Amino acid sequence: MMDWTDRHCRVLHRMLTGRAVLYTEMLTTGAILHGDRARLLAFDPAEHPVALQLGGSEPADLAAAARIGEAEGYDEINLNVGCPSDRVQSGRFGACLMREPELVAECMAAMGAAVKVPVTVKCRIGVDDQDPQESLFRLVDLCAAAGVRHFVVHARKAILKGLSPKENRDVPPLNYPLVWRLKAERPELTVVINGGIGSLAEAETHLAHVDGVMLGRAAYHTPGLLGEADRRLFGVGETVGAVQAVERYRPYIARELAAGTHLAAMTRHMLGLFHGLAGARTWRRILTVEGVKPGAGLEVVDAALAAVSGFSDGSGLQDQRLARRLEAGEAA
Repeated sequence: MMDWTDRHCRVLHRMLTGRAVLYTEMLTTGAILHGDRARLLAFDPAEHPVALQLGGSEPADLAAAARIGEAEGYDEINLNVGCPSDRVQSGRFGACLMREPELVAECMAAMGAAVKVPVTVKCRIGVDDQDPQESLFRLVDLCAAAGVRHFVVHARKAILKGLSPKENRDVPPLNYPLVWRLKAERPELTVVINGGIGSLAEAETHLAHVDGVMLGRAAYHTPGLLGEADRRLFGVGETVGAVQAVERYRPYIARELAAGTHLAAMTRHMLGLFHGLAGARTWRRILTVEGVKPGAGLEVVDAALAAVSGFSDGSGLQDQRLARRLEAGEAA
């Protein structure tokens, strides 16, 4: 989710769900220790609970970055041991660290000793020719011995030799039962499953076996599904429809515009909000074409929203239709 789940995206998602934990895009230790820290780590108070996701392999650097993240107010520090991108491999972090579980455990021990907030791991079930039944359990057991209690597992291998990062999101087969087995055999650990989960109906199926579900691309491309998450998955609150989410997001957009943020930096995360509903194409077109123009402001969002509302009678039918589609496990 690098370059996707920035602070604007996370605020939009928080307008849809009050209970889900939000994760930053992966930030390298080098960027945090030596880069524009204020820009990289900025987040809105509305985002809580929010986790900082780190990439790195030097225990001392990860500990230092974790301390900075905690001081900035993040609720959790997560080490990504699952990203298969080329630039991640060249930096000796991400999925290639599945080959070095002892080093990962050392990193986690250093991070855990540096902060009071939870430190967690996001991993794959293995890489390349590894046997997932060995690689996953060995990594988890070593990290658990180092004090980690929370694991997010993308239920497929990363093939670092021969597949592109994009292909690694779809080509290696998913092995959900292995992650379910991890939870069954390590009941004291919190196990969250990730990978290929496209709807809340699918999430509910997994929750019969594990503690949590992480949604990535489904939540980004069809964020409207998050509007049902609190009611369906947490048993609290009511459905937040797409129109309501835009109204909630509007004051944030206004503040950011006043601070000099370009409208397109925020609206690019909203394109899939009306996915599957009448007027969705018009919504996307207005935001895409008009939102990038110099000086574009809230009038663009209002025009796009008015166009979408024009496909209903203004009584909230769009949100009602979306709620019914989400109830049926669709819209993803």
